[in-house]
Amino acid sequence: MTVLEDRIMMADVDTERLDEWFKRLERMPVPEGFRVEIVGGNVFMTPQRDTHWEIIRRVLWAFEDRFGRDVKVFSDVRIDFPGRENGFCPDVAKLSGSAEKDGTGHWRHQDVQFVAEVISQGTAANDYGPKRTAYAVAEVPVYLIADPYQGRCHVHTDPKDGDYATVTKVEFGTDIHLTGTVVDLVLKTHDFPRD
Repeated sequence: MTVLEDRIMMADVDTERLDEWFKRLERMPVPEGFRVEIVGGNVFMTPQRDTHWEIIRRVLWAFEDRFGRDVKVFSDVRIDFPGRENGFCPDVAKLSGSAEKDGTGHWRHQDVQFVAEVISQGTAANDYGPKRTAYAVAEVPVYLIADPYQGRCHVHTDPKDGDYATVTKVEFGTDIHLTGTVVDLVLKTHDFPRD
């Protein structure tokens, strides 16, 4: 398979098939406190830990403090991304102010301006691998990986040709300056807990 064929395959989103998968998953007895998402046609169910949620909350608060309580920022809400059966539920997703749901009732990946994923041991490979690729192909301007095991954030910007041109590592406790991006805020990490 050529790089071009691979990119074309990544661009296909089968919303109907993902709808079918999620309907089945909703009927399953998923334990409370678990998040379910589909990455590359594989179902992943991960528990929310307190460390995980504390980081998510701080990121959500930063957006609300900067843009107000009506900002379109979500946690664990399904958004379909390019690629084979990618129904992601990002830990944090900020959409443009003009974002509207499509005809099927889903948020469009084209309106996503920022995504944050907080690393869990069981799904770290997804966040650093296929999800990073899907976010780059979708041209999400800013992708933040918060890794409480490393005590570090990885900030991915400038999506080009299915990858991020710029990756910046920032230790917990250091401000992340996103003022030069569409996000236009400074994210403080001094209270991000570590595992």
